[in-house]
Amino acid sequence: MNTLLKHDKDNFSEVLSKALSIAEEYIHEKNSIPAGRYIPDIVLQDLPEKGIGANRALEFFQKHYADKITNSAGPRYFGFVTGGSTPASVAGDWLVSTYDQNACGSNDSIAPQIERQTLHFLKQLFGIDTEYFGSFVTGATISNFVSLAIARQWIGEQHGVDISADGISAVPITVVSATPHSSILKSLSMLGIGRNAVTKIETLPDREAIDISRLEDYLRQHPEPVIVVANAGTVNTVDFDDLEAIGKLKSKYKFWMHVDAAFGGFAATSEKFKHLMKGINHADSITVDAHKWLNVPYDAAMQFTRHKKLQLKVFQNSAAYLGDPEKSPDFFHYTPENSRRFRALPSWFTITAYGKEGHAEIVERNCEAASYLGSRLGDHKHFKLLAPVRMNVVCFTLRETASFETIQSFLHAVRDDGRVFFTPTVYKGIPAIRAAISNWQTEKSDMDIAYQSLTEVWEKFGQKSKSFAPESR
Repeated sequence: MNTLLKHDKDNFSEVLSKALSIAEEYIHEKNSIPAGRYIPDIVLQDLPEKGIGANRALEFFQKHYADKITNSAGPRYFGFVTGGSTPASVAGDWLVSTYDQNACGSNDSIAPQIERQTLHFLKQLFGIDTEYFGSFVTGATISNFVSLAIARQWIGEQHGVDISADGISAVPITVVSATPHSSILKSLSMLGIGRNAVTKIETLPDREAIDISRLEDYLRQHPEPVIVVANAGTVNTVDFDDLEAIGKLKSKYKFWMHVDAAFGGFAATSEKFKHLMKGINHADSITVDAHKWLNVPYDAAMQFTRHKKLQLKVFQNSAAYLGDPEKSPDFFHYTPENSRRFRALPSWFTITAYGKEGHAEIVERNCEAASYLGSRLGDHKHFKLLAPVRMNVVCFTLRETASFETIQSFLHAVRDDGRVFFTPTVYKGIPAIRAAISNWQTEKSDMDIAYQSLTEVWEKFGQKSKSFAPESR
């Protein structure tokens, strides 16, 4: 054995202790670490011929890299619907690396059994029928990919074609949606269906939710089977399609109903918001993300479907040593990966540690914080809301008409200020700012800091900017 490896094996506790001290330093300094920062490209170093051992590697990391990590796990990082990592989920994630399980087998480890237990918890959390089959994947993009791959197989079978065996070329596939997330388009590209396969249906006035009457008109005029992508929480305004109404259309028209509930699915945890998820069990497939509002470490998401046999047709691995997939519940027969980390464990830890009540409290506190920030920005002379604050996202812009580049420059200044971090977006053609509030630590006081940062940075930025035109009225 390499002498450095042997030394680290013999002194593993010391290595873990050093890693713990770096983690603790980050945790204790969270409130002072900038929520976002710009890091220029580093100078790439040559591969070392000889290593330096784990402790010295940790020391090098701490000296050169640790102080440049963005505080995206902190309470005032409002970009990309990023949650954080609850204490219990961090503990679980550390154990994931320690145990290093390839969590795909059935009975050679408890790992896949814990994944099934965790999925059972999650179905109860979201109000999803127990009959749905589920698995963990890397994120909402791959969850959407898996779901749309099953939908693609279903479309093929409606035409008498086994796409998993014969390919997609002979089968026309149309995807219908009002406000699909970019990951839907990316998934369609990867699946060979193509981004241009999407037909947009009009939304309700001043909404991102689909107009059900327009959807029915389309389905009536196009009797061929299609895929309908419904939204349970749009990314800009957390708007929900009427899942119950879409589901009822299945009795009259032939379509696959996929529900993208990447973070909006957590509405089901709250008495105040759970009505938005009514109709979820009409879905043929469902996407929910864990590293968003469940607040577990990257990467983790779930996919659910009523069509387990179709999923097996798409993803089965036919290697002889893996056994008969018809008789095996192994996850590598149902997801893109043959090798998969034990990513369910942090979710099991946080659900077990805090229960439905604890996670409902996070959701409701985040939504209250978003509503509070929205009310303050709505009264501000330089900012205006572009949509009502429905749950945990505040979509707003500058009162003065501004280009996307101006919005981006302003947000760079906010980032460099360090107190908060936002991302730019475009809402119905208007360059905008989006605050996505989904961290377990975020409190109402963080909204006051965010408001103060936006106001103070604008006072400096607005005086310098000459790119504004008067707002049209």
